[in-house]
Amino acid sequence: MLIQDSKPLLIGQVTALSGIPIRTIRYYESLGLLQSVGRTEGGFRQFSHDVLTRLSFIKRAQSLGLSLEEIGEILNVHDRGELPCGEVKEKLEEKVIQIDRQVKQLLTLRAELNGLLSGWEDFPAQHEDTICPNIQKENSALHKDW
Repeated sequence: MLIQDSKPLLIGQVTALSGIPIRTIRYYESLGLLQSVGRTEGGFRQFSHDVLTRLSFIKRAQSLGLSLEEIGEILNVHDRGELPCGEVKEKLEEKVIQIDRQVKQLLTLRAELNGLLSGWEDFPAQHEDTICPNIQKENSALHKDW
């Protein structure tokens, strides 16, 4: 369990505690996902301890398919003092719809590939206007329009 301390964390400490590279932390800060609380005299970024909670949320949200832009929108709601669970649910429902669409497209592609493979000829007749007749025979009408 992390003991909350009023002393800010240096960016290297954030990296050590979170496992997230310094470069990524800087990138998240440039996007507005994180905010440093200041800098040391040597110019090192300092962060409050809640940065670890934010980084954990960012990584979990990314693993669920949310973009950094979407995560930023959610964090903005949180930063206004509101619980962003409604926004999270809405975005996750959108992801499910996108996944369903992708699954349908992949099933269609699989059926097309299986159809091609079931009629595959190991040594098809060579045609001047094809590269691999096995995959181009289905679209021969398409080429006549070119």
